[in-house]
Amino acid sequence: MTLRLTVGLLITFVLLGLSARRLMFLFKLVRSGQPAPNRTGDRGERVKTQATEVIGQRKLLAWTIPGIAHVFAFWGFLVLSLTILEAFGALFNNQFAVPLIGHLPVIGFFEDLFSILVIVGIIMFAVIRIRKNPETLGRESRFFGSHTGAAWLVLFMIFNVIWTLLLYRAAQYNVSVDNGTDNFPFMNGGAFATETVAGWLHPLGTTANEWLEMVGLWLNIGVILGFSLFVLNSKHLHIGAAPLNIFFSRRPNALGPLLPMYAGLEEVNFEDPQDDALFGRSKIEDLTWKGNLDLLSCTECGRCQSQCPAWNTGKPLSPKLMIMDMRDHLFAKAPLILAGEEAAHSQAVQDEAARPLVGDRSGLPHADTDGYDAQGHRSNEGAVIDYEALWGCTTCGACVQQCPVDIEHIDHFVDIRRNQVMIESEFPSELAGLFKNLETKGNPWGMNANGRTAWIEEIEFPVRVFGMEGEDKIPDDVEYLFWVGCAGAYDDRAKKTTKAVAELLHTAGINFMVLGEGETCTGDPARRAGNEFLYQMQAQQNVEVLNELGAKRIVVTCPHCLNTISREYPQLGGNFEVVHHTVLLNQLVSENRLTLLKPEDETVTYHDPCYLGRHNKIYMPPRELLTNMPGVDLVEMDRNKEKSFCCGAGGGRMWMEERIGTRINQNRGDEAIATGATKIAVACPFCSVMLNDAVTVRAQESGSEATTEVVDIATLLLDRVSKSE
Repeated sequence: MTLRLTVGLLITFVLLGLSARRLMFLFKLVRSGQPAPNRTGDRGERVKTQATEVIGQRKLLAWTIPGIAHVFAFWGFLVLSLTILEAFGALFNNQFAVPLIGHLPVIGFFEDLFSILVIVGIIMFAVIRIRKNPETLGRESRFFGSHTGAAWLVLFMIFNVIWTLLLYRAAQYNVSVDNGTDNFPFMNGGAFATETVAGWLHPLGTTANEWLEMVGLWLNIGVILGFSLFVLNSKHLHIGAAPLNIFFSRRPNALGPLLPMYAGLEEVNFEDPQDDALFGRSKIEDLTWKGNLDLLSCTECGRCQSQCPAWNTGKPLSPKLMIMDMRDHLFAKAPLILAGEEAAHSQAVQDEAARPLVGDRSGLPHADTDGYDAQGHRSNEGAVIDYEALWGCTTCGACVQQCPVDIEHIDHFVDIRRNQVMIESEFPSELAGLFKNLETKGNPWGMNANGRTAWIEEIEFPVRVFGMEGEDKIPDDVEYLFWVGCAGAYDDRAKKTTKAVAELLHTAGINFMVLGEGETCTGDPARRAGNEFLYQMQAQQNVEVLNELGAKRIVVTCPHCLNTISREYPQLGGNFEVVHHTVLLNQLVSENRLTLLKPEDETVTYHDPCYLGRHNKIYMPPRELLTNMPGVDLVEMDRNKEKSFCCGAGGGRMWMEERIGTRINQNRGDEAIATGATKIAVACPFCSVMLNDAVTVRAQESGSEATTEVVDIATLLLDRVSKSE
């Protein structure tokens, strides 16, 4: 056995053995999680997602410069996998080439091309890291709290892979030329970078190049396998975990509906809970295997953090840091999870096991009010997740939208909230009133049911209310059931939208009906705030009523109602066609069922509601409706559509005070005011309240009247509709 082969195999067996051991540990750790139902269905859609998000790098390319750098690195290693095969083949045969394609010049060209592109990608990553250095930018850096040292080491390791590859290939080329052999597979051309480096090494002579070829081959194999071992022990574990995480992610995505609670593979029966029912997540072992895979997939890129409304307004919540903290806790507690409580463990493992999943971290030593030190790192003292961080989430979905590896942050937050509410009874005091009002009155404000039809008395045409004529089913001539919603019935600003939509439908000749006192809250605020039991009560009641009435087509003005009825009620047997009022009104205008007049010109900016935009992908109909309105000049805010900034009301935050940092609604309001628009168009009653408050506060601070008005798109349209038809 030659020296080349002996040393090469020794390096291979040692490093592969260590990697296999670590891989088995990771596999067992992920599988230790709870069952995760419905993660393998719709294979065609999952394969398609692999093609677009993994191979095509779609979500990464949403950020152009970092995306291009990642494409160079990712595709570089796909192409250079051929060189790995060539390297191991060269251990056994000096003249090895990949079968069938191994001598084609085009293969040599692309191998060398992507070697250069990988180096370009490394340089781009380095520049990005320097410009976004958390030591100088602090919280403004998306890398705040990330393991930046490990990131630099990875870039160095990738560089080592490339230069050792070019070293041994260039020496191999020189030896082939000097000895008249075909050791190098691409003697017919193509490998331009290899030939360039070979020119630098050729003056050293044949003997030196023979040694450089052999040593370079060992180094290349060692670096590749060493890099693989390092990846399995670092945050770059995402290289292997991310494709799996994307494959098993919720389809079509993790936005929109929340998952029900499970007992094993079955949904929890709240009337008679199963013995193995988990009421949320109280400890790290309660996560599903997909939840564990989420933690291992995090790239620490900080895209989620950079878009999070809570983080951007000085609050302790960072979706990235939450995932990192849970991942660190999972690894630290792994010996106990895998070996069981009966095994002897170190004091460190025992201390880690004693840490609560949620608690107050603000008073820990060496931590600022956010619970992090100046570099974004935390001690392993106290709770894993800060209480204020848990309740700071608006469930806006920006983190999930931005995550290039499809981590389902909202699912984690809501699952932990479920345990805090239903088991621990630990939740913000303001939510107690919300829960009581929903349970006793069927709406968040605690208003009486007979107030749901008060708005009808304020309009000049009749509105059909179900049951007023003794119906037990929705009549066939009714085209839409108008789901008014709690805000639309009780909130003064939202009632203007309700009346505007009703008048527009009436003007367009649409036959519609409302439920009146038969309507109750969809349960969305309770579910997002973690009270799944209360949500189930509200939702099951609504599903039963709607099914009994034979409801088919429903129009809503609230995106939260839209999301709950259309995306979550199917979990309870309620399948309805639900349309948002902006979509329906846009259709009516395009069909010329509404005649538009031209009032004075005005500049309008549009705010995308999170549950209409990100959660339900409705971006264009509201914009089309606005641009089709005579006299409207639509100007966009910098953060719009997928990157729209939350108003601060979602996730139950509408009923909670903001005590840390600046107010989310004022951050968004300032951005809207800065456009110079005279009106801010909204399509959600919660957004209307939050942005109106923001505009009012800024006007009061300046000591003048507000120059920007917040209006729903429906009221804006009503001002331009001829009612003579």
